[in-house]
Amino acid sequence: MNFEEIEDQDGVRCSWNVFPNTRADASRCVVPLATLYTPLKDRPMFPPVMYEPVVCKAPCRAVLNPYCQIDVRGKIWICPFCLQRNSFPAHYKEISAHNLPPELQPNYTTIEYTLSRPVTTPPVFLFVVDTCLYEDDLKALKETLILGLSLLPSNALVGLVTFGTMTLVHELGSQECPKSYVFRGSKEYNLKQIQEMLGVGNAVKGGTGGNAQYPLRGYGSERFLMPIEQCEFTLTTILEQLQRDPWPVASNMRPLRCTGVALSVAIGLMESAFPNTGGRIMVFCGGAATQGPGLIVGNELKEPIRSHNDIVKETDRHYRKASKYYEGLAKRAAGAGHGVDLFAGCLDQVGLAEMKKLCNSTGGVMILSDSFNTTIFKQSFQKLFDKDQDGFLQSGFNATFEVQTTKELKVCGLIGPAISLEKKGSIISDTEIGIGNTTAWKFCTLSPRSTCALYFEVVNQQSQALQPGSRGLIQFSTTYQHPSGSYRMRVTTIARNWAEGSSADIPAGFDQEAAAVLISRIAAFKSEFDDAPDVLRWLDRMLIRLCQRFGDYRREDPSSFRLSPNFSIYPQFMYHMRRSQFLQDFNCSPDETAYYRHCLDREDTNNSLIMIQPTLTSYGFDNIPTPVLLDSVSIRPDVLLLLDTFFHILIWSGEQIAEWREAGYQDKPEYENFKMLLEAPLADAQELLYDRFPVPRYIVCDQSGSQARFLLSKLNPSNTHNTGNYGEGEAILTDDVSMQVFMDHLKKIAVSGSS
Repeated sequence: MNFEEIEDQDGVRCSWNVFPNTRADASRCVVPLATLYTPLKDRPMFPPVMYEPVVCKAPCRAVLNPYCQIDVRGKIWICPFCLQRNSFPAHYKEISAHNLPPELQPNYTTIEYTLSRPVTTPPVFLFVVDTCLYEDDLKALKETLILGLSLLPSNALVGLVTFGTMTLVHELGSQECPKSYVFRGSKEYNLKQIQEMLGVGNAVKGGTGGNAQYPLRGYGSERFLMPIEQCEFTLTTILEQLQRDPWPVASNMRPLRCTGVALSVAIGLMESAFPNTGGRIMVFCGGAATQGPGLIVGNELKEPIRSHNDIVKETDRHYRKASKYYEGLAKRAAGAGHGVDLFAGCLDQVGLAEMKKLCNSTGGVMILSDSFNTTIFKQSFQKLFDKDQDGFLQSGFNATFEVQTTKELKVCGLIGPAISLEKKGSIISDTEIGIGNTTAWKFCTLSPRSTCALYFEVVNQQSQALQPGSRGLIQFSTTYQHPSGSYRMRVTTIARNWAEGSSADIPAGFDQEAAAVLISRIAAFKSEFDDAPDVLRWLDRMLIRLCQRFGDYRREDPSSFRLSPNFSIYPQFMYHMRRSQFLQDFNCSPDETAYYRHCLDREDTNNSLIMIQPTLTSYGFDNIPTPVLLDSVSIRPDVLLLLDTFFHILIWSGEQIAEWREAGYQDKPEYENFKMLLEAPLADAQELLYDRFPVPRYIVCDQSGSQARFLLSKLNPSNTHNTGNYGEGEAILTDDVSMQVFMDHLKKIAVSGSS
C-alpha cells in the first residue's frame, strides 16, 4: 500500500514509515519521527458503527483495535499499549475467529463510533458584524449573511452582535420593537460585567480564564441566541435595516471601531450561555480596531499601521498589548469550546497578525479579501456551510483529541489549530515541538480538511533491543459533536515496524512529501518567535545533515553526490520553502503573513505541498496539458501557463498567444483549435476553484503584464539579468540564487562533511 492509499484509509502520513529502534538511530535520521493526521478525513466506504467503543482499564484507556491480542475462548484481549489483560463486555460473547467485530478486522485501523449520549444543544452561530463599512460593502455583506441564514441547519441557534463606535447585542425575541444592548467601545468589560448587563448566566467563580468553572446554560440567553426557524424573519429584518455606524468621521481620521470590545462581549455571551457546546463566533471586520482594548492603530490617519519592521524592532506601541489581549480572548473561547472565524474585507490591514490566535487556537477559519463584495469572500463563506450526503454540515464541533503510544515512543507536541488540554502522562517527551507537555488537545471546530502535525521521540536506548518483527503503535482518538445531534468518536491506530539504524528499510520508508510539510510547519512555527535568518539557517542545517546521512557520494567530490528517488525531491521542496511567503516577509503585510501561516498549519499534505512548491501546467498546440518545471525556462511566447499556488490560480498567456487572441483569431471557424487551446486552462482553473477552500484569487494575465509578477515571483530564476543567458525562457530580475546554484552549493557542503 503506498503513502496516498494509507492516507485515504486512515488520514495519516508519516515522515518515516519504518521506525528507527533507538534514540541514537532516530537522531541520525535528522527529520523527526512525525505524522500528519486528518481526524475527519472523508471515508464514505466506512460508515460509523452504532455502539460504544471497548476501552482498556484506567489509566491507559486505549481503544480496542486490530493490533490487540485476543483470546476468543477466554473472551479476553491484551492491550498493545500497556499490556493489561481486559475482559470483553457481555455483548461480545458471540466472538470467534470467524466472527470478529469491525474494530478487530485488519481494514478497520480507523473506525468511528456513534456514542449513546445525545448532544443537548444544537450548534450555535453568533455573527459579529462591523458597521464602519462603505455603503456598497455593507450592502454586499448583509446580502451574504441573509443568504447564509438559509444555509444553516433549521435547528441551529443564531445571534447577532454589531459594532462600530459602540458594540450592540441584538435581541431576537421581540418582533414588534427591536431592542439591543449597548456597550461602550472604549471600555474593557470582564465576564461578570457582561453577564450582569445582558442578564445572562451567573457570575463565574474562579476568574474568567480558560480554566474557569462555567455555569450551566444561563437564564436569559434565549433572547439573544434563538433557533433559526423561530427568528429568521426578525434577524433578516434587522440585517436588512442595518445602517452604517452613525458617528461622524473627519476626513483625516479613521472610523472609531471597537473590535476588541465586540469580541469580548460575543465570547462572554457564548461562554455564559453555552459552555462546552459546539459553536462558531463569525467576525466580519472591514478595518483595524481604533479604540478600546485590542487597539491596533490610532484613529488619526497620520499614524501608519504597523509593518513587519515595526514588529521586529518593537517600535509599534500597540502590537504586544493587542496580541496579548486577543490571546486571552482566544483561551476563553477555546476553553468554552467555541471556534472564532475571522473574515477580513479590506484593502488595508485589519489586525489579523494580532488576532491570529483567535483562529489558530480554536480551529476557526481566516479569510482575507479586498472587500465583502468579492467572490473570494462570498464563496468562501458559503463553502463553510457545505453539507454531506446526509444533509449535515461537513464539520465537527468541540472536539477533544488524544494520542496514545507504545512505551518506546514519547509525544513531543502538536502543530495545528488546537489548544492544549494539559493532560499529563508517562509518554510526554522533554523535547517540546509546537504545543507540547500534553497528550490531549482541543479542536473547537474541525472540517474534513483540518490536519494536525504530531511529533514523536524514540526513547529506546541501545541496550534495550527490540524483538525482531516488533512494531511501534500510535493511536489517535477524536471525540466530537456531530451536526446530526450525536457525539462521535473516531479512532485511528497505526503500526510501523522497528528497524536497526543500519537497515535499508528505514530510508526506504521515508515519505519526502510528508517530511517536507512537517519540517515546513516547524519552520513557520519557529518564525513566530525567532529571527528569520536563524530559521533559514536551521532549515539549511537540517537539509545538509539529511543529505550527508542518506546521500551516496565520495568525500570531497560534489559530482559524485546522488540521492535515492524517495529523497531526491526533498531538497527542491526546501529550496521553495526558503523563498516562500511563510519565511520571507518581503512584499507581504503582517496580516498576509499571518493568513498564509494559518493556512499552512491546517491543510493536508497535498494542499500544503502546493503552497510550498506551486504547480505549473503548460498548454500548447503540439501537446496535451503538461506539468512543467516551476522555472523561467517554462516561459515561452507560444504557450499558456496555469499556475496554482493554493492562494492564487493564475492563467498566463505568452506574447504570441496574446497577440493572436487580441486579433480575434479564436472567433474564426478555421482557428477552432486555437479557441480550444484558450478554453482548456479556463476549464481546469474552474475545477480547481470549485474544490478549494478558502477560494483562491483568480488572475488572468499576459506576458510582460503587471499581474505576471505573481508568476515570476514563484519561478526558479535559472535565467536572470545577471546570467546573461537569454537563449531560453524569460530573464527574471532578481538577486535570488537559482535552484541549480543552491543544489551545487548543497552538494559541495554535504560531501565536505561540514554543516
